[in-house]
This record gives sequence, C-alpha cells and structure tokens, in this order.
Amino acid sequence: MTPAKIGFIGLGHIGGSIAKTIRRIHPDITLIAFDPSQKTLDDALKEQIITKGYSSVTEDFISCDYIYLCAPVLRNPEYLPLLKGFVSQNPGLLITDIGSVKTGIHKEVKRLQMEANFIGGHPMCGTEHTGYEYSTAYMLENAYYLITVTEHISRQRAADFEAFTASLDALPLVLDYQKHDFTVGSVSHLPHVISATLVNLVEELDDEKETMKTVAAGGFKDITRISSSSPLMWENICLANRDQILHLIDAYTASIGKIREKIAAGEGDRIHSFFEQAKDYRDSFQISTAGPIKPVYNLFCDLIDEAGGIAAIATILSSNNISIKNIGIVHNREFMQGVLHIEFYDADALKHAIDLLQKYHYTVYEH
Repeated sequence: MTPAKIGFIGLGHIGGSIAKTIRRIHPDITLIAFDPSQKTLDDALKEQIITKGYSSVTEDFISCDYIYLCAPVLRNPEYLPLLKGFVSQNPGLLITDIGSVKTGIHKEVKRLQMEANFIGGHPMCGTEHTGYEYSTAYMLENAYYLITVTEHISRQRAADFEAFTASLDALPLVLDYQKHDFTVGSVSHLPHVISATLVNLVEELDDEKETMKTVAAGGFKDITRISSSSPLMWENICLANRDQILHLIDAYTASIGKIREKIAAGEGDRIHSFFEQAKDYRDSFQISTAGPIKPVYNLFCDLIDEAGGIAAIATILSSNNISIKNIGIVHNREFMQGVLHIEFYDADALKHAIDLLQKYHYTVYEH
C-alpha cells in the first residue's frame, strides 16, 4: 500500500534525497518536514519537494503514514518518546530511520514498546558532503537499502515498506540489526577509521616542506577520499557502533601484525600470497579497479532508469572514439555520487568523456 502522507524529521543530504525521490516517483504523496535550518525548509518548499515545513515536530505529523527519522544517528532515538505519543493516536503510523547504526535505536524502540510501529532503514548511498543542498532525486537509484525489522512488526507492514522502498528504485535487503551493524562496521565504519588514521599519520610524518602531501598521488587520494566526510557524523557513528568498531579494529590490528611478520621475515612467497589473495577478492567485486597504486581514471554519472540509458551513454562515448575500460551500476553508493561507474584507460579519455556527457546534460562526478 502506497502511503498518502510522509513526514521527515531532518531534511539533510539523505533525508532530502529520499524526499526528492518520493516527489519524483510518487508526486501525489503529501510530504512534510521538520528541520532546524529554516533555509533548508525554505529551499525544499521553493522546489515544491515538501508541502509544509516546521521548526518543531508538530501534531501535523500524527496523521502521517510514515515518518523518516533523518537526524544524526545519536539524535534519532531522542524523538521516539514524542513519536510514541503520536502512535497512540495513530496506531497505523510507521516510524523508520536512515541511520548507519541500528543497535541503539532498536534497543530504545524495544524499551519504549514501539516495535510494532518501527522498521529500521539504511540507504547505502550518499557522499562525503552534508546538507540538503547536496541531495538529489536519483541518489537511491539501484542502491542497496538495508532494512532491519523488529520481532513484533507485522509481516504485511514489513512487506508494504519493502515494496515502497523498492518503488523508489532502491534495492531493499532485510537484515538482523546486529548483523547489519557488524556488516556495515566492516565495509564502511572501519575503512573510515583506517582512512583517517592514515591521513593523520602522514601529516605527523611529513616534513616542513610537506613533501608527502605534495607527492600524494592517485592511490593515496583514492584510499583516503572518505576522510573528507563530516567529523561530527563519524563521531556519532563511532560512539553508536562502538563495540563492533572496537572488535573490528582489533581484528584489523591482528591482520596488520601478520603481514608485518611476513615483511620482517622477508618471506617473499607469503607476501606475494597476501597481495594475491586481496587482489583476487577485490577483483571479484561487481566493479573492480586497477589496484591501490595505479591511477584510476573514472567518473560517476547520474542515470535515469529507462530503457537504453546505458546504451545511450556508451554510444555517445564510442561515436567519439573514447574506449571504455569498465562500466557498471553502483549498488552500494555510500559516500559515492552517481549511479553509473565508467572507467577509462587514460586521463585524456576521462576529460573528453566528462565534457561530452555534460554537453548532453548528464550530471557527472569525477573521483
């Protein structure tokens, strides 16, 4: 069942993107929002994304079918006591969130006995940028949308939410909330800790002339790009998913210790095996790159979900003698812009491709 009215508590980068996607695909749904930034509300009203904007969570939210909690991950649970009162007046109200950590909010939902009215959500998309101004109407397209259900949510309600999520062109994937936090901790939270640690280490080791900073090339920039993400957001995530992140840091430290032993012992075969295993597994991903050292010439492009969309882009490039090294849809776009990933053989081809696609009014992001 398609909801008739949806409320947003927070209308930033992800919340704004969800709202814009709903407006694009389901124009008849009434959307309202609370956000502490009046400019954000004014912009969303001007763009006709929402019909009403509020500086507080008013009683207008009681009549919503869905409410998306899109505040920082540690702030979302703070709204639950208020929303519990809304649920008592509207038992059909479903509350969901978009946080990248699920254990804390699920425990609070259970404590408040709101499990029949809550489904956790985590769209695996976004960039290192924050704020409504960076939201887009296509960010969810072909991106995994992780869903964590409670023990007491009805099957029909869960199925309806999953179907609605799929209608936004996302790829819903249902997980236990603890498995969610361990999985996302492994592929997202730990990499951010490692990235920031590496950046801080290089800054500490660099000389007065900033030699390391000057010569830092593609490999270093690729592996540390995510360190440009919001420090406040990552403070929240590390505190919210502390136990899993600590466990993963310990596992990573042990793994670093093993390769250190191999290098210290000069065991060439075992060092080779270490890198070969990593290469084989990394190359098995849907979209692979040439490795952490060699430069990668790629772009990401917003792609409208229509027949022949990829073929149209491929035709534009091939008719201009631009060879494509790799092309594919990005399903996990957390901290990554664009739905279509295209890799080229050299910098000239990349630049030419960007100019061409922009000429044809495609939105292109270079990384």
